[in-house]
Amino acid sequence: MGVAVDALYTRLSGSGDKNSAVDVAIANNNQIRGDTMKTIAARQMQSFCSEPENRRRFGFPLIRPLQLFAGSLAALLCMPLFAQESGHLNRTIETLESGKPVFGLFTSDLSLTNARALAGSDLDFIFIDMEHSPFDTETLRAFLLGMTDKARILEKGSVQMDVTPIVRIPMYGREKLQFLVKQVLDVGAFGIVFPFIGTREQAVNAVASMRYPSQRGDAAPDPRGLRGASPGLATWYWGAADYMQRADVWPLDPAGDLLAVLQIESVEGVENIEDIAAVPGVGAIFIGPFDLSISYGVIGQADHPDLMAGMKRVLAACKANNIPCGLTTNAATVEGYLEEGYTFSTIGYWNDAGISSAPGEALDIARRVSGR
Repeated sequence: MGVAVDALYTRLSGSGDKNSAVDVAIANNNQIRGDTMKTIAARQMQSFCSEPENRRRFGFPLIRPLQLFAGSLAALLCMPLFAQESGHLNRTIETLESGKPVFGLFTSDLSLTNARALAGSDLDFIFIDMEHSPFDTETLRAFLLGMTDKARILEKGSVQMDVTPIVRIPMYGREKLQFLVKQVLDVGAFGIVFPFIGTREQAVNAVASMRYPSQRGDAAPDPRGLRGASPGLATWYWGAADYMQRADVWPLDPAGDLLAVLQIESVEGVENIEDIAAVPGVGAIFIGPFDLSISYGVIGQADHPDLMAGMKRVLAACKANNIPCGLTTNAATVEGYLEEGYTFSTIGYWNDAGISSAPGEALDIARRVSGR
């Protein structure tokens, strides 16, 4: 032990406070072990870099970065298995809480290459589409892992992801297939997009399917949670020992890290929007203009008065309930939609190779106009 620690241990032992003395000894031992691991890792990397054979094989341009990487590697090895984070792990929620709009992208390409490209982008979130693409949770799990950026975790000192993965499931509001929600959340998604929500009852079911059953003393027990508990994978993926406490819907639970995103894509949804938007736990509402135009019987007529009036009604209900509202935009429309008050929009659709030029241009415009 160091001198100060040794003195504290001796004082506690002499006073009869054996439990505290043991705690001090254990903490000191853990610190020594951590320091030792860092030293060993750094020395081994330095030794590797100093070997002439390794220099000949890999060359100096590689050796120098490896030497610099030694400290970071040691730090990563000594990080706790599960982080004790303060604040939100869902950066999209964190940004919305600060009063700023957020921007995302639809994708159905679940390749590791696309996962890496999107994770390193300037987006706030992605909608992983499994409504019009195969519903395959094993592929989804691999994609989510592919979005993990270890270098960024080390840089930030936090397991919070820069780009939030949110999954659109194939279940329509009227179907109430709650097991789909459970499976997607259990592999670590930070939110669910529910297509074709048409009534208050469907909205309540959507929110309830994302929540664990309430516990005694919970401040917001309703809508009562219906999700079964098997948090192992999600706890590991989030890197949060308190996953079950964090895995609640925001803003109903101010500390929650899950987003319930309801899509309004039918005349029924528009007619019931005031009731839908009033459901506690709705995190955002996303309009589907094309499906909505079909429901109105004016397919593809983006400027039809009935469609435009319906969209304005949805936006007004969102504003009245302080719910972020969004839709798909592009470089030509994003500025106007931001001025109208849409704060949860995508800047592209079906873009399956990272961010190409058109969505990239829209994102640049969106960030400039919103001051981000």
